[in-house]
Amino acid sequence: MALACEVLPISAFQSTNLSSKIDGFGRLGDRIKRSLGYPLISIEIHQDQLFENIQIAAEMFTKWSGYTQEYLVFDSNLYEHNKGLRLDLLFTLANTNLTNAQIVNTTPPWPGANFTVELPPPMFVATSQLASTVFTSSSALSSVFTDGIYEFEILPDTLYSQVTSFSQSLTANFRMSQTRSPKIQDVQTTVTQYANTFDYDVMEYRKVIDVTNFEEGSTTGINTLFTLEQTLAQQTYFSHALGNFGFDLISWHCVKEWMETREKLLAIRRDLKFDDRTQYLQLYPQPKNNSRFYGVISCYVERPLRDIIKEPWVYQYALALSKITVGRVRGKFTNVQLLGGGTMNVDLLNEGLQEKKELEENLYQGLGAATTDPALFFVS
Repeated sequence: MALACEVLPISAFQSTNLSSKIDGFGRLGDRIKRSLGYPLISIEIHQDQLFENIQIAAEMFTKWSGYTQEYLVFDSNLYEHNKGLRLDLLFTLANTNLTNAQIVNTTPPWPGANFTVELPPPMFVATSQLASTVFTSSSALSSVFTDGIYEFEILPDTLYSQVTSFSQSLTANFRMSQTRSPKIQDVQTTVTQYANTFDYDVMEYRKVIDVTNFEEGSTTGINTLFTLEQTLAQQTYFSHALGNFGFDLISWHCVKEWMETREKLLAIRRDLKFDDRTQYLQLYPQPKNNSRFYGVISCYVERPLRDIIKEPWVYQYALALSKITVGRVRGKFTNVQLLGGGTMNVDLLNEGLQEKKELEENLYQGLGAATTDPALFFVS
C-alpha cells in the first residue's frame, strides 16, 4: 500500500484497458482508497477488509462473467474408470502415456525412457511491502520498481535474482511458489508441451466452469474414410458433377438429423456429465482400455485472477463493498458528537448499498461485463 505522504510519479498512473497498471491486490486497493478520499482524509478500513472486498468482487465476476471459451484435446488413456476425466489438469495435450496422477507429480523420472521432465523457473511472491526508497542506490531496479514492491506482488525468477543480488537480506521478504506446471518433452519427436495451466495468483489450477460439447475423433468427421459424413459428401459431389441435383443440402440436413436420432436410439454417441466441483467429466458409455481415441471438448474456463482484477466491474463492486464497510464503521459513531460540534456522516453506507445492487443487476443481465456471451449454462 502506498504511504500517506508519498507522491507517486506520473508513470504509476499511465495505463490503458489492455495495459493496466493494476497487476495485484495492492494496486487495486490503492485505487479504491484514493476513490474514497485517501490520502487527504483518513479511511476507516483495514487492508484485510480491502483485500477481502476485492476477492468477493472477483468471485462474483468469475461466477457470472469471468470466463473464456476454450477447446481441450485429450487422450482416452487419461480417463479414470468410474471417475472420469480431470479437466482442470487438461489444458493442453501432454504425454499421452501419462495418467492424471503422473501429470500432477513433478518429481522425475516418469515411466518411459522417451520422456523427460523439465520444471519451469519458479515464481516468487512478496510477503511484505518494499518502498521504492529501498532501491534508490540501484538505477536499474529503481526504474523497474518506481513505486516499490507491493505485498503479494509476484516476481519471475530473473527479476527476483536481480533483487536478491542487490541485497541478500531481501530474500526474507519473498516466498517461492510451491507448485509449478511441469514441461514434458518427447525425446524422440522433440515436441514440447505444457501439461496444464496454472494460476500463480491463487496458487491453483484454473477451473472449468461447464462443458458445452464433446466430439470423439475416431467416430465422425467428413475427412475420415468410410464414415457416414464422408459417404454423404461423396454422394453430394458426384450428384452435382453428373448434373443430377436431386441430392442437395436439404437432403444432407435431413440425413444428418436422421443420424443424430440413430445415435441416440442405438447409444452410439456418448453422453457426458460434468461436475464443476470435482472437475471430473464422465462419459457414458465409458471408454474401454482397448479402444483408444482422441477427443475434443468445448468448455468455458475461468480467467486468471490477474486478468479478473483488471476488470472495471470488479473495481466498481469492490469500491461499493468498501463504501459499505467504511459506512458501517462510521455508523457506530452516529450519536457521538465530534470536536467542534460536528457529527459523523454515514451516507456512504446507503451509497454503497445502492451501487452494489445496481452492479449486481448489471452483472446478471450481462451489462458492463467484458465477456457477455449468453449465459446458457448458468440458467437451468
